[in-house]
Amino acid sequence: MSDLPLRQIPFLDAEGTTRTLDDFGSGPVLVVNVASKCGLTPQYAQLEELQRRFAGQGFTVLGFPCNQFFGQEPGSMEQILEFCSTTYGISFPINDKIKVNGRGAADLYRSLTQTPDGRGKAGRVEWNFEKFLVAPDGSVQRFRPKQTPDSPEVVSAIEAALV
Repeated sequence: MSDLPLRQIPFLDAEGTTRTLDDFGSGPVLVVNVASKCGLTPQYAQLEELQRRFAGQGFTVLGFPCNQFFGQEPGSMEQILEFCSTTYGISFPINDKIKVNGRGAADLYRSLTQTPDGRGKAGRVEWNFEKFLVAPDGSVQRFRPKQTPDSPEVVSAIEAALV
């Protein structure tokens, strides 16, 4: 886990440039580990709808491809970006492929997974499309994979976090 504030923990974007959550403005950020060959992959459409609905208010979705769950994101970054663009018309940033659990987990996810979900359970990411809403003040709300991006709980959390 990093000693840096959550919004300042570095990660790589799809082009290999070092970024932080703060690079995407001072608004709320929804961090999601994504995969293109998963039963939950249709959540991409709902994530894109959130991006389009709230982007003008400073909100950003950030996708982090991850191949840790039964190899459901096997492609290269080029293939992942092409899939996101052509299949779902994704306009939000898709970042470099990472690990979200275990010894090789990205620092950002090491910090995010300290946050408990609505049932009070912190720790490992359960599956693809787990969602972490990072508010402007760095506080985090965690939504498990089966909770859809357009669920009332996620939408109301985003609305409450908007600056």
